[in-house]
Amino acid sequence: MLDHVSLNVSDYAAAQAFYDAALKPLGLARMAGDGAHYAGYGDSRPFFWIGQGRGGAAAHVAFGAAERATVDAFHAAAMAAGGRDNGAPGLRAQYHPDYYGAFVLDPDGNNIEAVCHRPA
Repeated sequence: MLDHVSLNVSDYAAAQAFYDAALKPLGLARMAGDGAHYAGYGDSRPFFWIGQGRGGAAAHVAFGAAERATVDAFHAAAMAAGGRDNGAPGLRAQYHPDYYGAFVLDPDGNNIEAVCHRPA
């Protein structure tokens, strides 16, 4: 299951205006963001994010995991398959206290994540 998707945008203000309008008919609204660099859209929680491009991966895709051990297994399997480490498994308290994620760059440089939102 997809947990969230993020896109780098070249013109944040234009992208925000576009997604504010384009996602409204789908019942999605801007729910989070700093108003200048990133925004999160969703219905009950933000799951589609845009952010001012800073280089690096063009896309970020996060897959939901039911357990933290699954996040660990994802990271190990992705590394063994030739991925490049972009964040070892661990807590990311800046998102929320139970956010446990791991990040790997795929062969094209896209940032692929597995995340578990449950407490240990």
